[in-house]
Amino acid sequence: MRIVEAVVLRSLRRRMRGGRSPMIAGHKLLYSCNLRCAMCPFWRRMDENLLTLREEVKMMESLAKAGVSFMGFEGGEPLLRRDVPEILRESHERFHTSMVTNGLLLKRRIGEIHRFLDFLFVSVDGIGEIHDKIRGMRGAFQRTIEGIEEASKYVSLAISSTITEENVDQVERIVELAERLKVGVNFQVAYDYSTAESLSPSRERLRSALERLLRMKEEGAPIVNSRDYFKAVLDSWFHGNPWRCKPWLLVNVDPQGRVVLPCYVLNEYKGGPRVWEVDLLELWQKVDWEKYEECNRCALSCYLEPSLFSFRSLSMVRERIVEGMMSYLSSVL
Repeated sequence: MRIVEAVVLRSLRRRMRGGRSPMIAGHKLLYSCNLRCAMCPFWRRMDENLLTLREEVKMMESLAKAGVSFMGFEGGEPLLRRDVPEILRESHERFHTSMVTNGLLLKRRIGEIHRFLDFLFVSVDGIGEIHDKIRGMRGAFQRTIEGIEEASKYVSLAISSTITEENVDQVERIVELAERLKVGVNFQVAYDYSTAESLSPSRERLRSALERLLRMKEEGAPIVNSRDYFKAVLDSWFHGNPWRCKPWLLVNVDPQGRVVLPCYVLNEYKGGPRVWEVDLLELWQKVDWEKYEECNRCALSCYLEPSLFSFRSLSMVRERIVEGMMSYLSSVL
């Protein structure tokens, strides 16, 4: 029932309340990481004092009060925190809870955390040496695959893959890997942050890859992205028909508990006030969201997928709620 309440009831309450408010929260537990991914700016940052468990709970209470239903933890590498099981336990009592990990520590730590996760994303950015090259560590691919094989015994899981110039020709092989491991796979396009290497793929190679992924999705491949995700990126970036971005649906929180505005991408994760020190709903009404609606600068699925969703579209409701719910129930019953 947790997923039903999160997806349907809170969403309906939010719509009835009117105005713009966040439904999804993304929280970086830390910036530190045990990999050195070329396209990532975050491991290059020094961590300040991280939130205590008590402060993490204060943050969660504030997010729940604002109507957030989904909580996603990321990093850096979340599993570097010893107290991550306790943090996930607190989140699982309040939200539909997910986490993104690079998988290096997953085989060893999945036993501590799987009871407190509704979904897990594990980053894989290529096959074998390509993954290792992008991630900056020889042998990373094998360790990550071993982590996926162990974790998939306990929790619903999907590969998370960032399309770059280095791996754009391997998207089919990544889907085949997901099929072999009997997990899903979610794709997003690399964004060129100012403090990381520029690895976004060339236009024509990206277009071809997106078209191939869309065909595979329509043919039943275990691709988590919606059909609308691929269509929106193709329509906007190659045909000049932008999607309407709705960054207010997602609130990002940095490792010190500070709200990131207006979005993850535009200010490259520079935090403002701490979540529990402001009225989040009041803050949301003060932001001029309309000027960001046609941004379309990134294709991060955490922003694009919620922006495209509509309860008025029966195909979207079926694909993202009904089918997702059935998949979830089949994994736990």
